[in-house]
Order: sequence, then structure tokens, then C-alpha cells
Amino acid sequence: MHSPNVTAVFQLPDETATQRLGEALAPLLQPGLVIFLEGDLGAGKTTLVRALIRALGHGGPVKSPTYSLVEVYVVSSLYLYHFDFYRFESPEEFLDAGFDEYFSKTAVCLVEWPERAHGCVPPPDLRLRLHHAGLGRVLEAVADTPEGTQCIKGLVSASDDGSFSATPAPR
Repeated sequence: MHSPNVTAVFQLPDETATQRLGEALAPLLQPGLVIFLEGDLGAGKTTLVRALIRALGHGGPVKSPTYSLVEVYVVSSLYLYHFDFYRFESPEEFLDAGFDEYFSKTAVCLVEWPERAHGCVPPPDLRLRLHHAGLGRVLEAVADTPEGTQCIKGLVSASDDGSFSATPAPR
């Protein structure tokens, strides 16, 4: 069963559906958003982010920040920081690296493995939990703020085109 605060569940039967969800999320981003991407290795977190960043118009490579810890993108005057804390051994590494300065009202922060910086990374507006489901994925979207709720509403509306399916869940 799903967590009681899940606000929508998206069925992503293949990689293309995951990419389309990322593309649908792109125009919903607003400066100041913090989005957590949660899920096991290979769950599709970076695939979703790559599609999102390309949909915003970034033409260059979109790399996983597993080794660099953060990749910076500036697209249409929107600052995007894509973090991956998988390699952290303690949450204090977040503060030691000065990453707290990246989280501001002028940037969008996409955070993979946020639990590795628990207590240091700011709370999210939106949590996207990806799970394996056969050959596809299931994404549970949880809004922790009104801004996160707006993103989910936009994704549910975008699912009407049939690229992926959404089920709003009671909150």
C-alpha cells in the first residue's frame, strides 16, 4: 500500500514514459523548488532529470552527478542544480561541501539520495519516489508544500495525453 501522504501515483510502463513525465515536469518548475528523487539504483531518477533538463532547452550533455556530486545547468535564466549524495558517508559532508549555499529562492534543486544528507539538506517541496514495477516503474509523488502540490496537479493534467497514467491519491 502507498504512504498516506502520497498525492498522486504515476504508472510508467517503460523508459519513454519516464522521459515524458520528466518533460511534463519541466514547464512546472519555479525558482526556489526543492525536489527529492528517491528510489533504488537504476530506478530511473537520472533518466527523469535528463529528460526534464533537455525539455527546458539544454542542448549539451546531461551527466549523472554521482562522482561530481552536483551538476549545474542554466537554462532560460533558470538555475538548476542536480545533486547526487549517494557517495556521502555522513550528512555533514553536505555542509562541508558548502552545498547549503545552492539552495535559494532563485534556483531549482533536484536531489538524488537526499537521505544521505538528512538533517542538512533543506526540506523538499516535492518528493518523487520511483519503484521498479515489472519492466516499468511506478512514481509516487508527494507534495510537502503548495508549490509541490501545483507541480503534481500539472503532472496529473499532463497525463491526459496518454504518455503515462496518473491516479490522484487522497491526502
